[in-house]
Amino acid sequence: MSSEKQDLELTPRQIVAELDKYIVGQNEAKRVVAIALRNRLRRRRLSEQLREEVTPKNILLIGPTGVGKTEIARRLAALVKAPFIKVEASKYTEVGYVGRDVESMIRDLANQAVNLVREERFATVREKAEEMTMERLLDLMVPPLGRRRNGPSLTPEQQEENEQRRQRHQEARAKVRRQLADKELEDEPVELETKEGPVPMVEIFSGANMEEIGMNLQDMVQNILPGAGQPKHRRVKVSEARRVLVQEELSRLVDMAEIKSEALRRVEDMGIIFIDELDKVAGREHMHGPEVSREGVQRDLLPIVEGTTVNTRHGEVRTHHILFIAAGAFHVSKPADLIPELQGRFPLRAELKPLTADDFMRILTEPRQALTKQYSALMATENVTLEFTPDAIREMSEVAYQANRLAEDIGARRLHTVLERVLEEVSFNATEMPGETVSVTAQFVRERIGDLVKNQDLSRYIL
Repeated sequence: MSSEKQDLELTPRQIVAELDKYIVGQNEAKRVVAIALRNRLRRRRLSEQLREEVTPKNILLIGPTGVGKTEIARRLAALVKAPFIKVEASKYTEVGYVGRDVESMIRDLANQAVNLVREERFATVREKAEEMTMERLLDLMVPPLGRRRNGPSLTPEQQEENEQRRQRHQEARAKVRRQLADKELEDEPVELETKEGPVPMVEIFSGANMEEIGMNLQDMVQNILPGAGQPKHRRVKVSEARRVLVQEELSRLVDMAEIKSEALRRVEDMGIIFIDELDKVAGREHMHGPEVSREGVQRDLLPIVEGTTVNTRHGEVRTHHILFIAAGAFHVSKPADLIPELQGRFPLRAELKPLTADDFMRILTEPRQALTKQYSALMATENVTLEFTPDAIREMSEVAYQANRLAEDIGARRLHTVLERVLEEVSFNATEMPGETVSVTAQFVRERIGDLVKNQDLSRYIL
């Protein structure tokens, strides 16, 4: 079954189940994004005429930092192999101000899609590319025999000598082929012929569409200037030559025009853009001074979200069916502070709840990429067995929860700081502890960070 057909079979319940493998709680948000994704899959089954009329149901996720907003969007895109980028609304400025224009997010998404499709195509031909690379490395290390005169004009002795030479050459190539296959010659030097890379350019453009003009000029100039793209001989190790040659062979085996066409199709039909910190541009016309461009950014975002055509280096992209997932804490401002037109373009809303100590316990143990599993795997590379007892998990969860409550609430990100503090000594001494087992208990945790939690001033700086 093709991956596209598999995507079409994903039900909202299955989508939520997949998200549950990586994200703890937040069931309301998971259901909302699952419905939005399923509607996109349903749209692909419609007739072409009706499909064009069905617009994406964009989503607004409301909740504090570190509760899983970005992770939900990222995992959702990975689930259907969709082009995905995350941007911060606060990094953009109104047209006419110094800074990035909002259309650059579409150009970034197109670049990401081209990379995604190119890697997929490379995966299908990598085995053949590696075989061709082997032959080129073999020719570099044991060059083929040149044409030699043969026939009646040669004496029997000369013909015998030619035959022996060919035999020795074939044996030498067979031996080197085996050594290359077994990676025994990775540090041997070879002379490699490569083309000069792109000519360095100074970026002199800024503002709307100017970065695209700069990229196109760079592509033109590198083909015009003398010496651009000329062969260059350099001496490198076999390992480096192998990497370079594989990339050259991969590029020869795929059609870049087809890759760009497929990438743009995916951007338009499946692309997902996660706009974080939308609350930071939620200003109205009564703002003054530095806040004056907030509403301008919203108005610049509006045509992108509504549907427009953006020029990229890979071709034109229609944004009408890109799914936008916006997020923000909305502590100071409220979604109602956004301009009405933009509010209407995010019909689906979900509020993510702050994390509790029980949530932290689940985050430390349940997801596939749980932090305790990560740290155990890291220590295993040093032949050190790291074990966490249930009471240690609870203690670290309580510490993280209290630190969030007493200082700024940064959600699950606090667990990284707590675990680093608890395991600092083990990580430092791990190279001297091969074969040992370290059991992290509640007492172990208290000995390392117990005093920090009691001292609120110190806790703010360290935890």
